[in-house]
Amino acid sequence: MSDFFHIHPDNPQPRLINQAVDIIKKGGVVVYPTDSGYAIGCNLGNKQAKERIERIRGIERHHNFTLVCRDLSELSTYARVDNQLFRLIKNNTPGPYTFIFKGTKEVPKRLLNDKKKTIGIRVIEHPITCALLAELGEPLMSCSLILPDEQFTESDPDEIRDRIGPLVDLIIHGGYLAEQATTVIDLSEDTVEVLRVGCGDTTPFE
Repeated sequence: MSDFFHIHPDNPQPRLINQAVDIIKKGGVVVYPTDSGYAIGCNLGNKQAKERIERIRGIERHHNFTLVCRDLSELSTYARVDNQLFRLIKNNTPGPYTFIFKGTKEVPKRLLNDKKKTIGIRVIEHPITCALLAELGEPLMSCSLILPDEQFTESDPDEIRDRIGPLVDLIIHGGYLAEQATTVIDLSEDTVEVLRVGCGDTTPFE
């Protein structure tokens, strides 16, 4: 059974954040809260942990994983983006958006979409996520926690523990969240295409 941490959603306890990051660094798979439901993530580039997430989610290798970043200063390291699109993103982050870009050489090949060589990028404003990323010092490899045969992100950490507790290493209880997923914006071809309408306002991208 996984660890189950109750972390305050507004004032995360540093001791628990440090323990969570230690689990991530050791190769653990972690369920954590975001501004659009719960997500599941692991250490950047950890092949075994990535494969575990794929099995839990029931997704194929071509699925776009997301790099959850502390801020936009990490964007150019992992994504190819021109100045005009950067300004558009800057005006709408942090927030409940996933942006799809062509990946740079810094992104492990196994994280890229097999066909398009793209990667998702997120900048989240949830205090728990921000604390995790600040302590971790690099992006989390992640995707929304949408379980097989479900349409929405998981929102209840107690139910998550009942369903997949033995399959992950840590579940962070950060409150009961909305079920709606992020809005996905494809910027990989230097144009703007809304791939999925979620809880992020699409108006700036239309």
